[in-house]
Amino acid sequence: MGIQDIIEGKKQWRAHVARVKALPPDYRIVYKEMQKYLFKVGPVDLADGPLLSGIVDFFEEGAASGKGVLEVIGEDVAAFCDELIKDTPTYADVYQESLDGRSGTAGK
Repeated sequence: MGIQDIIEGKKQWRAHVARVKALPPDYRIVYKEMQKYLFKVGPVDLADGPLLSGIVDFFEEGAASGKGVLEVIGEDVAAFCDELIKDTPTYADVYQESLDGRSGTAGK
């Protein structure tokens, strides 16, 4: 990763944050909670992948249609997040696989 890649990444992240700040307050609050949750349990490629920007796209559409954030995602924010990442390897999966790999050699 070169310096240009780092600069471009920062520009993209700042643009993303600006889009989040432009969301209505209820959407912004839920987005931040989702972001915390996903950074804790989320997919390995969260920082590089399209998930966060896709959520902002989805939220922008919901806000533009005049719906409240819970009308768009439902009452259970964590369940919504889990559904988004259900087929994506998470850090927890990677950790569990590393434990499973070691447990087979522990007694030998």
